[in-house]
Amino acid sequence: MPDAPGKPREPHAIDRDHLVRYLDEYLAAHDGKDYGPNGLQVQGRGQIRKVVTGVSACLELFHKARERDADAIIVHHGIFWDWQSPRLTGMHYDRVAELIYHGVNLLAYHLPLDRHDKVGNNAVAARALGLDDLQPFGDAYGLPVGFHGRFPEPISPDELITRARNFYGREPLAFPAGPDPVETLGIISGGAQKELTTAIDLGLDAYITGEVSEWVMNTARESKIHYLACGHYHTEKCGIQAVGDLIAERFGLEVEFIDVPNPV
Repeated sequence: MPDAPGKPREPHAIDRDHLVRYLDEYLAAHDGKDYGPNGLQVQGRGQIRKVVTGVSACLELFHKARERDADAIIVHHGIFWDWQSPRLTGMHYDRVAELIYHGVNLLAYHLPLDRHDKVGNNAVAARALGLDDLQPFGDAYGLPVGFHGRFPEPISPDELITRARNFYGREPLAFPAGPDPVETLGIISGGAQKELTTAIDLGLDAYITGEVSEWVMNTARESKIHYLACGHYHTEKCGIQAVGDLIAERFGLEVEFIDVPNPV
């Protein structure tokens, strides 16, 4: 029987463990190593109706998710990392306590969300920037993490910078030292400046990542490759947004991306 006119529809719900299993499998969350655990990091309530997605776990994101009555938060950067103390004190305690007290689940997918060929940060960006013939490249714990490809019609360096600016939503720090026109491009989101050497070894015309180190400028100039640093945060927004779109469509859940801007 259809809903009466004006009567709000009951939101769809999914069992938490069902959602976790689906995302773990779809994103191949347990393939290879990572810098921290992927999947469910903090357990909350068992039924999920509203999901908030974000790039990085932090109290600001958690507070905004609670204001929106979220049952789960899905992020790219979680709250547990190998280099951190496991003690629940200070900032670490505050984050975990906020989630547990309000019954909110936290799921995190780091390298799996960089390397995925459909909803991953690099595959999404490569397609949006106009690349064809995508091939995985770059290495993180023995698995490729980025993609490189070819423009169907070569573009100018200025056009590459314009496309990157429009897609990522910030002005790239660019060292336009490569050929004109640009035929090939490699992309690894986040802090992958060291993989510039891999792009050079492959003979790519251009390379995009999130961050830049002091040595990069001269390396790019002397190797005649275009280098664009488009922001760690900004290069990793598109994957988590694509995951949100995926679960909204598949499960009928209410999903909202919350931007907590970061200039890095």
